Amino acid sequence: MSVTGGAAGVGRSPSWPRWAWTNVAWAGRKLMRAPRTAVKPRWPSYARIGACAVASLIVILGLMIFVDAWAVETALHLPRWVVAPFKEVTDFGKSGWFLFPIGLGLALIAALASPALPRFTLLVMGVSAMRFAFLFAAIAVPGAFAATIKRVIGRSRPFADGLVDPFHYLPLFWRPDYASLPSGHATTAFSALIAIGLLWPRLRPIMWAYALIIALSRVVVLAHYASDVFAAAIVGAVGAWLVRDYFAARRLGFVIDADGRVRVLPGPAFARIKKVARRLLAP
Repeated sequence: MSVTGGAAGVGRSPSWPRWAWTNVAWAGRKLMRAPRTAVKPRWPSYARIGACAVASLIVILGLMIFVDAWAVETALHLPRWVVAPFKEVTDFGKSGWFLFPIGLGLALIAALASPALPRFTLLVMGVSAMRFAFLFAAIAVPGAFAATIKRVIGRSRPFADGLVDPFHYLPLFWRPDYASLPSGHATTAFSALIAIGLLWPRLRPIMWAYALIIALSRVVVLAHYASDVFAAAIVGAVGAWLVRDYFAARRLGFVIDADGRVRVLPGPAFARIKKVARRLLAP
């Protein structure tokens, strides 16, 4: 039986490796299936998207010219007691803080969704698995894109080779000190902001504070220029929205209404998830 409640075997109970693999295969088929609706998510017109893209490029260029070097110089002279907290929190922008526990959650669901469980329990686990899968993809996909494109762009970090030059580039150099644009930490922070905020709107204020602190910390610890984190915010947010649209087209955690609006499908209450988890993990 998979986490959908369908049978994995006929006339006999499948072994643990078999039904665990069945759960993984079920999720893979769900994620790779063709869109379930012809309705497209409602985005701004191409003209508006183009205008926003041009405006973003202008802002990034403006930050490069007027802010980047100044921000580095300012951060360089900040008191130690100001810099120290940012050094402590900046590593919480690494994607592993999200991807490892989410991946573990997915693995546990695949391993524990036994055919012997009640159908309601399997449904709760199935919905939870799709939400975990969305969170994982919404953070991992923009992060992977940023990790690749930053090495193609080859922008130097502050003090790479002893220089503070916002316009120093070595494209395709593939060296960490020439992988500044966009910031990977800030990409993760803003993709997590959007992804978690879509599923749990009440957490948006907390996630906004988290994303802004991580973005600021990358400048304060002299790991990035201000334009790096601004560009990363765009990459992370847009990437998470695109992943949402991919899931919505397949009715996985989201649905597209007739007018093109994307909304979250109802999920199990946290109290029910805790109840199911206690039942599964009880000795």
